[in-house]
Amino acid sequence: MEDDAPVIYGLEFQARALTPQTAETDAIRFLVGTQSLKYDNQIHIIDFDDENNILNKNVLLHQVGEIWHISTSPADRGVLATCYNKPSDSKVLTCAAVWRMPKELEPGSHESPDDSSSTAHSLELLCHLDNTAHGSTACVMWEPTGDGKKVISLADNHILLWDLQESSGRAVLSSSASLEGKGQLKFTSGRWSPHHTGTQVATANDTTIRGWDTRSMSQIYCIENAHGQLVRDLDFNPNKQYYLASCGDDCKVRFWDTRSVTEPVKTLEEHSHWVWSIRYNHSHDQLVLTGSSDSRVILSNMVSISSEPFGHLVDDDDLSDQEERRPEEKSQEPPQDSVIATYEEHEDSVYAVDWSSADPWLFASLSYDGRLVINRVPRALKYHILL
Repeated sequence: MEDDAPVIYGLEFQARALTPQTAETDAIRFLVGTQSLKYDNQIHIIDFDDENNILNKNVLLHQVGEIWHISTSPADRGVLATCYNKPSDSKVLTCAAVWRMPKELEPGSHESPDDSSSTAHSLELLCHLDNTAHGSTACVMWEPTGDGKKVISLADNHILLWDLQESSGRAVLSSSASLEGKGQLKFTSGRWSPHHTGTQVATANDTTIRGWDTRSMSQIYCIENAHGQLVRDLDFNPNKQYYLASCGDDCKVRFWDTRSVTEPVKTLEEHSHWVWSIRYNHSHDQLVLTGSSDSRVILSNMVSISSEPFGHLVDDDDLSDQEERRPEEKSQEPPQDSVIATYEEHEDSVYAVDWSSADPWLFASLSYDGRLVINRVPRALKYHILL
């Protein structure tokens, strides 16, 4: 068996929403949401059996509309949120809701995951997040280190902080803020920072990135013209609290230090079309994934701005040992940033990339034609980082 070979799964519908099951740290599990105008939409729960290199799937019915975004609770494996389209009068609005999976689909309980003839289960609606009072919802973010009770939704130009109560059966709006300014201001995406005790969120609207303090719902930084065109996605470095990555329709990927926002720390220009999705590896923040409508997924090694610029966190004892052993490496330069690999298994726009929450060396990418590809970080690089 070829260790680094991709594993491909095809959905019968178009799709653009992908997430790992955040609270699941044992099984390798991803959720994919479909976009069908004619049929009931579905959430596919994809389990990857690493030892045998096979995928098992379960399908949940999501009968309320096309899924634009999925996110999962960091605390409860059975709970997730979706943003979905709903026709309303003459226009289509994007709503958000919190759902629970059927108990039998929680990890370790399915008897025959391959038995696709079994009836599809439906999601249980726990609560709506503000259906349409504030406009169309772009995304729902869970407090990353929280107990699964706090979520933020971005709806048109509003940032809304919710408290989920009574086993998530009720959502109470606890605070909110709005973008002020000329024109039709609309959020495109956002990320909740895992640092600062969960009090910071970054949002993107048009070409601007903003930081918010969730306690006062006030703006703490603003990166104007972060990209030449629309900013599509953001992600925080999991190990360096002020570092933020962004990508957008100018085909660029940028890295920022939010304490000094006049210039990006680094810019990558490897994609030839809009960059839709960017994700830092949760364990090794030098590894950065991007997905683009050029149909490619790129894995970059951003070691110079990582928390381990010399490959590992060095202390003085290590250094003197190494100097005795390998005198020729005394003046070793820090490793250079580089593209590790370009993955070309997709034939359509790649709208989402994400790392597994259970295996730091494994990631998934999703293209609009419903193709999900699971890949591994090349073995040579994995050992280089670990050793």
